Amino acid sequence: MSQPLHFQARTAETAYADLYRNAMLDPSLYTDPAIFEAELEKIFYKTWIWVAHESEVREPGDFKTAMIGRQPVIVVRDRTGTIRVLENRCRHRGATVCDKRQGNANGFTCPYHSWSYGLDGKLRGLPYSDGYEDVLEKGDLPLRSLRVGVYAGMIFASFNQDIGSLDDFLGNARSWIDLFMKQGAGYPIKTQGEHKFRFKGNWKIQLENTTDGYHFPVVHKSFLESVDNETSEMLSFMTDEASVTRALGNGHSVMVMVPEHVDLEADDGTEVLQARFNHVIEALSAEMPMQKVRRIVRSLHGAGFNLNLFPNVSMSMSFFRVLHPVSVSETQIRHVALGMDGGPEIANLERLRIHEHFQGPFGFGSPDDAEAWERVQAGAYTGVDAPLLVNRGLNREKVGADGVRISHSTDETGMREAYDMWKRMMEQQ
Repeated sequence: MSQPLHFQARTAETAYADLYRNAMLDPSLYTDPAIFEAELEKIFYKTWIWVAHESEVREPGDFKTAMIGRQPVIVVRDRTGTIRVLENRCRHRGATVCDKRQGNANGFTCPYHSWSYGLDGKLRGLPYSDGYEDVLEKGDLPLRSLRVGVYAGMIFASFNQDIGSLDDFLGNARSWIDLFMKQGAGYPIKTQGEHKFRFKGNWKIQLENTTDGYHFPVVHKSFLESVDNETSEMLSFMTDEASVTRALGNGHSVMVMVPEHVDLEADDGTEVLQARFNHVIEALSAEMPMQKVRRIVRSLHGAGFNLNLFPNVSMSMSFFRVLHPVSVSETQIRHVALGMDGGPEIANLERLRIHEHFQGPFGFGSPDDAEAWERVQAGAYTGVDAPLLVNRGLNREKVGADGVRISHSTDETGMREAYDMWKRMMEQQ
């Protein structure tokens, strides 16, 4: 029996749990500034947040700045090789101590009063120190450190010092991360540039999108018309029964779009390589065995799935999509291109061209997605009598042998998993 399509008007006593029920969302989840502020405190400052990939901080002194909610942080590899995530905030008057996006440094110095910090965050020096005799001890004022966890090169951090292990948080998603990394074709994965933009909409709208197969042939019709027939055929998953979405727990989910490319090491040699890559095949065949050539060429489109890691990063076929909530109605997105670290340059260049075709600023995918997200935000102001539905596929959702919920790739199982986690975290005291 279908559920009534409305919510009661919100009051100060309305529980967060009442804003998501019966696979429906109260539109205030996208529009209420108070809910957004609570999300920063209860989710972004409490759980594991993806901040970098190890290839971005390879050597001692390598650093990258990032944001967790409104709080700036520095991801850095110190002199011992340890990866640290430090608050980008001087312990004196609070100024940021690093304003570069990425680089290599011996330490960090506040531009306001020149308090200087080592790569490990320790306060190393301060000018005119006689004014601080018997007032403070340098050892008491390091840059504050976050909890750090690394899995398969993915660096996560948390302000919550009591948080459980990263492995437990990732749970069932770990095996999918392992599969995703196989697109390195035997080489480690590396980042190779990014495209950054903002859209006028709530962060959860984008969170939903990564495992939303239902929109693909509609929103991305122009993209499908722009590619060769083989690529279009590969991405025609709407009626493929092997194309499924899995709810992995803790808000994570995965949507399989190209089942034959889920495990890129599983190649029986019968798959015909795309003609568009003949120039790559010809060049690589002169340097390496055909088996390795096949492995690289089959990996050029990335893995055959989108993996959504709650709350801020997705491993989307061949790139990382990172979301940063700016305000209740504005979100920053970073699309990070991936390559093979040490792999053939011709293959990495081809991966960049594929990335630009869909994710780039003049690509066919990102602009269409952003317009759809902004339209959702605009429509969300209609009110409680027009709830947002995430109920597609409820009638055919099953529980697999591994205990996870499974439905078709066009169903909204992944969204329901994310909102189940949202509800649990928002209800915590």
